[in-house]
Amino acid sequence: MRYFVIGMLALIVLSLGSALFYLVKDRGQSMRTVKALAVRVGLSLALFLILMASYYFGFITDRIR
Repeated sequence: MRYFVIGMLALIVLSLGSALFYLVKDRGQSMRTVKALAVRVGLSLALFLILMASYYFGFITDRIR
């Protein structure tokens, strides 16, 4: 689960970086920036829902090892 969360966070940061790249390259004239930001929001929402469901079903716990 740890590696999945780290991978999702990496994808979120990459999506944010691509949005910044498209914003600078296209000077805000294309929809690629909006699509990249929408992907970032979707990934963030998916990660949140997966973490909440994992905690609910007992895949992750609140105890510290």
